[in-house]
Amino acid sequence: MRKKIVFMGTPDYATIILERLLEDDFEIAGLFTQPDKPVGRKQILTPPHIKKFCIDNGLSFPIYQPNSLKEENIEKTIKALNPDFIIVAAYGQILPKNILDIAPCINLHASLLPKYRGASPIQEALLNDDKFTGVTAMLMDVGLDSGEILGLKYYKIPKDMVVQELFTKLSKIAADITIETLNNFDDISPKKQNEGDVSYCKKIKKSDGEVNFDDAYKLYLKYKAYHFWPGVFLNSGLKLKEIELIDTKSENSEGEILSIEKDSITVGCTKGSLKIKSVQPASKKAMNATDYIRGQRLETGTILV
Repeated sequence: MRKKIVFMGTPDYATIILERLLEDDFEIAGLFTQPDKPVGRKQILTPPHIKKFCIDNGLSFPIYQPNSLKEENIEKTIKALNPDFIIVAAYGQILPKNILDIAPCINLHASLLPKYRGASPIQEALLNDDKFTGVTAMLMDVGLDSGEILGLKYYKIPKDMVVQELFTKLSKIAADITIETLNNFDDISPKKQNEGDVSYCKKIKKSDGEVNFDDAYKLYLKYKAYHFWPGVFLNSGLKLKEIELIDTKSENSEGEILSIEKDSITVGCTKGSLKIKSVQPASKKAMNATDYIRGQRLETGTILV
């Protein structure tokens, strides 16, 4: 008999898992996702990635977008869908106990729990220059990512991988572990997390992307982690769009332009140096870093601000 799923998720990470469930012939009884939100300067009301995928592909199951799962009738609605499982992937809301009690709730968390419980585990792995990350299938409880572990898959992070690429890779791993967990659920013995190894990560704010030229290595890690959003930018508002790490040990004046090449500039940090290929001035389009330097009449030996 086909297993019936209520799916809860919002970004493309969740969409890839949902696609895999559909491909493997699981029955999706309903989708819960975040409300549509205004996006961009014109504040155009935009659906979450997963909702747009469902609409574009003509999927017929119902879509629910409550502001909170504590709203009246949500419990009744989910019970009426009669799910065998509730699958949660980057949904963006905490599941209250009355929802957790309806059916086994399995969360696909993009870290090796108990490491990086919380909102931004993929970015946190890049910020800390972790060599490995992965996905945990977890049986949810009322705590924050504290439930028993049903399965883990590891992934070795390539040296220069940025956050979008890691999201895509981990979403495919999450899709695999979802299918394996559902197909073998009755034979899995859940394992408690080691509370002595717990760490947390926060929800990212736009201000987290502000950087200076103090430490090239730390700036580059922020660039990898925040490449998609909020990006990395100087106090002046200048965004650093495409960066390479040159070295981590040289000593330079903070922000000094060390060299200007045809399609890039090299900037010194108090510790280390970086190659910057493109930048984006505030309220303007991205441009070649060398063209920007020339337009600002900056030369080798001057300071990039």
